[in-house]
Amino acid sequence: MFVQGPVPGFRLLIVLLVSAALVVADARFDKLSTVRSTIATGLAPVYWLGNAPYEFSDWFAGLFENKQDLQEENEDLRARLLILERRALKYAALASENNELRRLMNSSEVLDDRVIVGEVVGVSPDPFSHEIIINKGRSDGLSPGQAILDAHGLMGQVVQSSQITSRVLLVSDSSHAVPVEVVRNGLRAILLGTGDTDTLDLVHVPDTADIREGDLLVSSGLGGRFPRGYPVAEVSRISKEPGEPFVSIEATPKAQLNQSRLVLVVFPPENAAPIETDEGEGASAANVAEDASQGGQD
Repeated sequence: MFVQGPVPGFRLLIVLLVSAALVVADARFDKLSTVRSTIATGLAPVYWLGNAPYEFSDWFAGLFENKQDLQEENEDLRARLLILERRALKYAALASENNELRRLMNSSEVLDDRVIVGEVVGVSPDPFSHEIIINKGRSDGLSPGQAILDAHGLMGQVVQSSQITSRVLLVSDSSHAVPVEVVRNGLRAILLGTGDTDTLDLVHVPDTADIREGDLLVSSGLGGRFPRGYPVAEVSRISKEPGEPFVSIEATPKAQLNQSRLVLVVFPPENAAPIETDEGEGASAANVAEDASQGGQD
C-alpha cells in the first residue's frame, strides 16, 4: 500500500485544491503575473519554431520573383497610398467643416434673429469688386438687403438674389458702408470699405472723440439696413493730423472675408419694415453715411 502511494481519488482532490488556490491567487491578488511572463518568455522559441516553416517558404518564394512582379506590386502600393492620402485629405476637410459648423451654430445661438446657413459657391473675378455668390436665393426666402455673417462677424449684405443663388457685397468693397458704434462708449460713426479685405476706414470721427486702438465696432442699426449689435471690425490704427477736425482711423474686419466658406443669412424680424435698395444694388456708401449722420445728429 505504501509503495503504490495515495489512492487516485485523493491525488485528484489535491490537484483540484492546488488549481483552485492558483486561480484565486491570480484572479484576486495578481500573484502570478511574474510567473506568467517568465513562462511566456521561455515559450518564445517554441512560437518562433512553429512559424519558421512559413517564414522559410515566404523567403524561398521571394528568391524566384522577377523584376516585373516587383514593379507591379510597387505600383499597386503607390496607388493604394494615393487613395489613402486622398481619404486623409477628405477627412481633414470634413473635420474643418465640422468645426466651422460648430462655430456657426454657436454664433446663431446668441442671435435673436432667424438665420439659415449658406455656402459660398463663387467669387467675383473683378479685382475692384468684392462680391461673393452663395447657394441660397429667393426659394429660401432671401431678398436684397439681408445681412450676411460668418462665425466671427458681419461679412456684407445681399445685393441681388435669384431663385437659388444670391450675390453678396462684402464690407471691404469700396462702395460699401456700415453705420457702427463703439461697444465701450456707444460712439457712432461710419465704417467704409477700402477695397482691401484687411482694412476698413472709420470716418466722421472728431479729434476729441474717445476712441482707442482695440475698440470693438458693432453695427448700430441706423438706416435700417443692418440689425444692431453684430461685430463688424476692431480699431487697429489711429492717426491725428494737426489742424484737422477729424481723425484718421483704420479698422480690421472681424469676419474672415477671404476664408469663410459657410455663412449665416440673417432674416429681419417679421414686424420690421422692408429694406429698400437702390436698383437692387444695396446701399451705397454715400447714402448710408448720410442716413447715419442724420441719426447721430438726432
